[in-house]
Amino acid sequence: MSTVTLRPMTDAEFAGFRSAAARAFADELAATGGWSPEEALERALQGSAELLPQGRATPGMLLLTAVLDDGTAVGWLWLGLTHPRGTPDCAFVYDIEIAEGHRGAGLGRALLAAGEDVVRSHGVAAVELNVFGDNARAIGLYTSAGYRVVTQQMRKDLGA
Repeated sequence: MSTVTLRPMTDAEFAGFRSAAARAFADELAATGGWSPEEALERALQGSAELLPQGRATPGMLLLTAVLDDGTAVGWLWLGLTHPRGTPDCAFVYDIEIAEGHRGAGLGRALLAAGEDVVRSHGVAAVELNVFGDNARAIGLYTSAGYRVVTQQMRKDLGA
């Protein structure tokens, strides 16, 4: 399996992460939630600001960059050491991303495993995440890494 090392994001990496993560989340919201692209981006930026009121220094939040042995940054991981819905002894993956040019080489699995090690090192016994239902690649990764469905939302568009 490929390996990555995690380190705290720099200020510059955080600025790029915040923008890219909000855009990607907004795109998913617009595609699946019925919001306009503008509304979805506003919602994504607002959510990020609420979760990270002190940016990289927000207590309980870990904003990490994944790097290869040669120091090349290949992705990021945003972990919350407490669960957003209060699930006891459970961390939460808010975002995980491998850069486009590095996908398909096992780095997503390595990043997920490295993040799980970080959670364990903080004395937290479990980790959860959300995934959009149409993201088959991510669902496959999480399932093969031992994640199981614990809640599920479904939607039916009724038309006008």
